[in-house]
Amino acid sequence: MSVADTIAAIATGTGVSAIGIIRISGDDALGVAARVFRPAGKRALHDTPDRRLVLGDLLDQDGRVIDSCLCTVSRAPNTYTGEDTAELQCHGSPLVLAEGLLAAFAAGARQAGPGEFTKRAFLSGRMDLTQAEAVADLIDAETAEAAVNAAGQLSGAVSRRTDAVYETLAGVCAHFHALIDYPDDEIEEFDTGACLRTLRESEKTLSGLLDTFSRGRFLKDGVPTAIIGRPNVGKSSLLNALLGYERAIVTDVPGTTRDTVEERCRLGGVSLRLIDTAGLRKTADAVEQIGIERTRAAIASAELVLAVTEAGNPLTPEDEDVLRAAEASGKTWIAVRSKLDLAEKKTPLDGNRRPAAEVFLSARTGEGLDTLARVVEDMFAGAPAPAGEILTNARQADAVSRALRSVREAADAAEAGFTPDAVLSDAEEAMRALGELTGRSVRDDVVQTIFSRFCVGK
Repeated sequence: MSVADTIAAIATGTGVSAIGIIRISGDDALGVAARVFRPAGKRALHDTPDRRLVLGDLLDQDGRVIDSCLCTVSRAPNTYTGEDTAELQCHGSPLVLAEGLLAAFAAGARQAGPGEFTKRAFLSGRMDLTQAEAVADLIDAETAEAAVNAAGQLSGAVSRRTDAVYETLAGVCAHFHALIDYPDDEIEEFDTGACLRTLRESEKTLSGLLDTFSRGRFLKDGVPTAIIGRPNVGKSSLLNALLGYERAIVTDVPGTTRDTVEERCRLGGVSLRLIDTAGLRKTADAVEQIGIERTRAAIASAELVLAVTEAGNPLTPEDEDVLRAAEASGKTWIAVRSKLDLAEKKTPLDGNRRPAAEVFLSARTGEGLDTLARVVEDMFAGAPAPAGEILTNARQADAVSRALRSVREAADAAEAGFTPDAVLSDAEEAMRALGELTGRSVRDDVVQTIFSRFCVGK
């Protein structure tokens, strides 16, 4: 099946809404649209200028009017997909949209696969691979910062940085190969010193870009955060206070939380994936023991551990076990001293403990939550970076990492006095890695994996 066969899909949500859109793309997009849409005026749809809204009727498979809607057509190559496209902007009835889509299928289109519109945009050269991935990130964004970064990537921010490195390396390699291929021409001699400076500058650029990944994965997915402590110490109260509503059951009965409870919240400008865990203690209760095992699994998968103990009471043996578990995890952990409103005085941990921070707070009154927010922001917000220049997925980070390694090896070889061909072998390897990043050269199975996570209609 050719790339240009005509596809169609509902491009808006599945629920009832004010507006619903049916999107069509491919060689016969205008023909399919003309067979399911009847303009109200005398001008045929094929004669309509690009990107002009036309009022008319949406027809079902039997030619019956099922909606009064708007249609707009755009002709290749200046479209999202690079192909002829049409959009039917209907009233947002799921039934009307479903019938309209069936009519489009009967008129010659087929169902678009997940991400197929954006995949066609990539294959037609309308966007590179980092921009295509940014489309999905923008749809999935849960914070303003994530949306801003995705929008920046969509505009080509990452590509501009890496393309500059790619073109610089290409120029160096081309100069060297010209000397080899055309020895009799008057070509400027290869300058190893200038080459070394170019490689070190490229190394600096790629290193700075790679450093954004730790922040980028938290920006996109949130920081996995385990709230741990003995039973009835205030873990669920802390979860509810951070969320701003009663998500977890809070009672005076130890062992109320028997399974992990997961929610997302925003704290100090950082998105957290909170996991409220079962209390850590020795128990003969089989169900509670399963919850405790899941608590230990949550600690192992977390990036941040909030170890909760009471602010005004001496540590119990169970509290000591909790603190040891936090320390042994090797993760960033904060000692959260809870129930500050009930404490006669603050009792700091002794100097044998090494949390990243100790924060006294009351989940009931909210005192100290702002301090916790500042601490978390300092730990995970990261250094400011221009919009769109934060790597957000492992594929991007891997490609940049391989390019950086090759550039560094090339620079080290040049510095050690190796022959230019050895230096340029590594430089060309770096170019191949950067080509995979943006899609200049990438395997079909990688492309398929990337677009499989998209929603249908985008």
